[in-house]
Amino acid sequence: MLLAAIVWILAIAIYILFAGKFWWFPPPINAHGQAYDDQFTITLAVTGVIFFIAQVALGYAIYRFRASGRPVRYSHGNNKLEVFWTSAAAVLFVGLVLMGSRIWAAVHFEKAPADALEIQVLAKQFAWAFRYAGPDGKFGRTDIKLINDANGNPFGIDEKDPAGKDDIVNAALKIPVGKPILLTLKSRDVIHNFFVRELRQKQDIVPGMEIPFHFQADTIGTYEVPCSELCGLGHSQMRTTMQVMSVEDFEKWKKDQLAQK
Repeated sequence: MLLAAIVWILAIAIYILFAGKFWWFPPPINAHGQAYDDQFTITLAVTGVIFFIAQVALGYAIYRFRASGRPVRYSHGNNKLEVFWTSAAAVLFVGLVLMGSRIWAAVHFEKAPADALEIQVLAKQFAWAFRYAGPDGKFGRTDIKLINDANGNPFGIDEKDPAGKDDIVNAALKIPVGKPILLTLKSRDVIHNFFVRELRQKQDIVPGMEIPFHFQADTIGTYEVPCSELCGLGHSQMRTTMQVMSVEDFEKWKKDQLAQK
């Protein structure tokens, strides 16, 4: 009886912790994040109901069929019942996967809007660098031989190329609010991962590849950008911020950066 009571109490306590959302995600800052949270809530509700019923049934079985000194009888079970609940579980969980797949596909299979602001992202042990095209709208030529972190040239921008003279390189990501953003992700050394929890989005960055990654942020604020892939001894220090700014403040920031060149 004590074991059955413990199972029931634990089931109730776990249900309250999840239903109360005492430790939960930070608020989403775009439509994708809200869709992600809605799908997560549906999945959690479905699995939560199944979990609660299963634990109540487990506690009842422990109490009802506890040792009573009577001879043990072997049971073959009920094949029809087993087929039913196995099929029901398969249909339910496959359905949830299909519902969630459209949210994932909208990020990874759909192209960024034509008016998206393109920003190049360089990940390296153990820092981030972000590159913006200047007023000419073009990224300058790069050369691996020109890479110089000490001189603030992690991308290896060729100063002889006129298109690169107005490029802006920054250690933090600055973006305008409500504007589609297209990141071109590159890694210099090992696999890194770009992750912003408020966007509910993340993407591995693989050496030798240029990976497009698009999103839109609709809430002004500053958000952490950690590397969420174990990338070496300094992994825990590889973090920066994404600052979502008003369009006016973003344009002013770009002008200030150009004035300092």
